Amino acid sequence: MSTVALITVRGLFGRRRALMLLPLPILVIGLAALCRGFDLAPTDWGQSVIEALGFAVVLPVVALIVGTGVLGSEIDDGTLVHILTKPLPRREIILAKYAVAAVVTAVTTAIPLYVVGLLAGSAKLAAALAVASVVGSFAYTALFVLLSLLTRRPVLLGLVYILIWEGLLGRWVSGTRVLSIEQYVITIADKLDPTTILTAQLSVTTAVVMSAIFVVVSTVIAINRLGSFSLAGETS
Repeated sequence: MSTVALITVRGLFGRRRALMLLPLPILVIGLAALCRGFDLAPTDWGQSVIEALGFAVVLPVVALIVGTGVLGSEIDDGTLVHILTKPLPRREIILAKYAVAAVVTAVTTAIPLYVVGLLAGSAKLAAALAVASVVGSFAYTALFVLLSLLTRRPVLLGLVYILIWEGLLGRWVSGTRVLSIEQYVITIADKLDPTTILTAQLSVTTAVVMSAIFVVVSTVIAINRLGSFSLAGETS
């Protein structure tokens, strides 16, 4: 399992895809610093920078890049076939790759959002944003790792989920929020540090339980799906 994780880390950071992880976190910190530099109150810019950019764009897009990258590229170039020939349980392969994807996403998103919280003038808010980002990272990457096994266009379907389901339906159709990871993240952050900056739409119990369900169900399905791959790289 550790060997698969090491190979995954090398593959992820050995590609240009890794460079795509930097601009968005830098952007969210830069905008927060700019607002702080102009002495704007956090209530004036917090929702736009933290919720609309940090949680709605930076977190899911980074998770999409990483989550689809740890398996999707190996499926495309045939490297996955080599891994499947090894005497490794499919469970260990998925768990190793998922762990790498989740940790990389969490580090890449939690740190900048923590900095944004500090720039908003609150260490408690910073910690809340970081914790919520970690929870969201694990939920999003579980979903996107699964998509990389279910379709040849995981990035496209991931963007549909982010932009259409969460971006449009999740904001205007209340019934869809229960399946929106973005809403879980906002709710958890708001619960940890209640503030007028964030607008939670769910109960914290729903947010925590549904986040766990996303992780468990997506991972279990991904393990079963990988088991259906033949050595030719096709599903049976």
